[in-house]
Amino acid sequence: MNTDSLFRPFSLKSLNIKNRIVMAPMTRSFSPNGIPGADVAAYYSKRAAGEVGLILSEGTVIDRPASSNDANVPHFHGTEALAGWQQVINEVHANGAAMGPQIWHMGIMDNHHSGWLPSTPFEGPSGLNRPGFNNGNTMTEADIEAAIMAYGAAAAAAKRMGFDTVEIHGAHGYLIDQFFWEGTNLRTDIYGGKTLPERSRFAMEVVKEVRRQVGPDFAIILRLSQWKPADYDFQLAKTPQEMEAWLNPLADAGVDIFHCSQRRFWEPEFEGSDLNFAGWAKKITGKATITVGSVGLTGEFLKAFAGESSEPSSLDELIRRMDRGDFDLVAVGRPLLSDPNWVTKIKENRVEELIGFSKDALGKLVMD
Repeated sequence: MNTDSLFRPFSLKSLNIKNRIVMAPMTRSFSPNGIPGADVAAYYSKRAAGEVGLILSEGTVIDRPASSNDANVPHFHGTEALAGWQQVINEVHANGAAMGPQIWHMGIMDNHHSGWLPSTPFEGPSGLNRPGFNNGNTMTEADIEAAIMAYGAAAAAAKRMGFDTVEIHGAHGYLIDQFFWEGTNLRTDIYGGKTLPERSRFAMEVVKEVRRQVGPDFAIILRLSQWKPADYDFQLAKTPQEMEAWLNPLADAGVDIFHCSQRRFWEPEFEGSDLNFAGWAKKITGKATITVGSVGLTGEFLKAFAGESSEPSSLDELIRRMDRGDFDLVAVGRPLLSDPNWVTKIKENRVEELIGFSKDALGKLVMD
C-alpha cells in the first residue's frame, strides 16, 4: 500500500500542514463545566506527536445559554475555558501539528441522559429537533443575530489564541443544519423558505460574520452532511444542481474548505458517478475539501456507538480517489481515538501493528 500521497504538505491561507491527514472532530465530554483540563491537552498533543497533520477539536460550544445539552462538553468562551484551550494549542504546536477548534451550537436537542439542562430552553429555527419532536423555543430574529455574533466571537478568539484555522459545525442535525432542513425549519421570515438556498441564509450569515472577524487570510472550514440522525439516507441536495445551488453561495460567503461528512467515504453521492460528497463539493465549488467516513476501519461510526467493533481495513480505495484529485484532505476519527500513533504506523507501513476500534475507547481519553 503506497501512502505517499497522504504525506504531501498542504497550505491554504493560515493553514500549513505537513500531511493530508486530519483528526476528525469527535465529542468526548471530558471537560467538566465546559473547561478543558490538562488531560484534554495531553490527549490532543499525543495525536500531534503521532504525526497527525491537522487536528480538529471536538465540538466546542459558542456563547449562547442553550448552545449545549451536556455539562461536560467544552466551551469556546469564558476566561477559564479559553485558558484551557490555550494550553491545548500550545502543546499541539509544540508537537508539530496544526489545529482548529470546531465551533458549535447544538440547537434543539433531546434532553441529556444525565438530566442536566442548560439555563434556558433549547433554541432552533422552529423548536423542532426532527419532524414531530418539539423540545425548545423558536429563535427570534434577535436570538439569531446574537448567535451569529457568538460564532464570530469564537472564531476571533481562535485566531487571537494562535489556532491555525476554525471549523464551523454545520452538520449532523445541529443548529445550522436545523436551518438547512425543511423538516425542522418551518420559518416564514428571511431565515426560512421552500428552497435549500433560502434556508441557507443563517449559515451564510454565520460564515460572513466569522470571515469579518478573522479577516481574509484565516482559513475557514465548514462541516456539512447530507444525512440526519433521524434519517441516515436523507439528502438535502438530491441532485448535483441542487448541491451547486447550496454550496456555491456558502463558498462565496467565505468558506475555504468544505468538510463533507459521510458514513462511508466510498459511497457515491449521486447516480451516474462514483464521486463521493467531498468529490462533488470540490467539483462544484473549486474549493478544497475534506473527505471522511469509516476511513481505515471495516465498520461505520454510527454503529460503533451501539457497541459494534471494527477492524483495520485497506486505504487503497481512499488513495485511488485522492490521487484522482477528488479531495484534498482525509479526516480520520475512530482509528485516532483508539490509537494516537495510527498516522505514524501508516507512514512507516507498520500495518501489522494497527488496532481495531471498540466502544471501550469512547469511555476514556486514550493516551497510548
